[in-house]
Amino acid sequence: MSRIALIAGEGLLAPAIAAALDEPLVYALHNLNPQVPAQPFRLERLVPFLDELTDQGVTQVVFAGAIRRPRIEPDLFDQRTMAIVPRILMGMQSGDDAALRAVLDVFEEAGLSVLSVDQVLPDLVPGEGVLAGEPSARDKKDAERAAQIVQGMGPLDVGQGAVVAQGLCLAIEALPGTQAMLEFAALHSGLKPDPNGPKGVLYKAPKPGQDRRIDLPTIGPDTVRQAAAAGLGGIAWEAGSVILLEREAAIDAANAAGLFLWARP
Repeated sequence: MSRIALIAGEGLLAPAIAAALDEPLVYALHNLNPQVPAQPFRLERLVPFLDELTDQGVTQVVFAGAIRRPRIEPDLFDQRTMAIVPRILMGMQSGDDAALRAVLDVFEEAGLSVLSVDQVLPDLVPGEGVLAGEPSARDKKDAERAAQIVQGMGPLDVGQGAVVAQGLCLAIEALPGTQAMLEFAALHSGLKPDPNGPKGVLYKAPKPGQDRRIDLPTIGPDTVRQAAAAGLGGIAWEAGSVILLEREAAIDAANAAGLFLWARP
């Protein structure tokens, strides 16, 4: 019997995916605290872990949730995993996307097919349209500018988001994440040329060329509340490419705060 394994990260995505699957086997890196019961595994023993999945009839794997890089313990490597370490370390040195792609390659070489989140739960990735509020023409220009910035950061594998207000970039996403970016933008909101002009837009999109089976950008009610606290006018993202968690709660939060939510074509 074919089974699906869920590799759970932190946050609300893993529980949502687990609930959509039929009795998945759930695992998580040992340094993570996922919000779903999971058996831990270590990167240093990746090949034996893949053997375990195969032995249990697993043919498909889905990654869901935020993953923090574990601290590597060299003494724990088995001989077969040691043979693939150079590939993984090279990926880690190149950036998050390269590191994740290297891990995906290893899973697929073991005969495991990697599913994307939208293959499991298509409704989590909204198509084009306005979900709350209504972006103005100037908001749309700010979203366009932010999209250009995120696309420009792509080859550097830095982040998946930017905050733009009145044509000016107030913050970009880096390793500390979205909340840190929004807090930084809030601290510098006084740089907007017109205090009465557009409040600004948070924009999120995958990196150009990113493998979309893993690490898609994610927003949810918390993101909406953080954007409101930063004094922004709304959130825009690349339609069909960003995970929206707790859609109804996010829309309600946006309406309550007077923010727009726009899946941008």
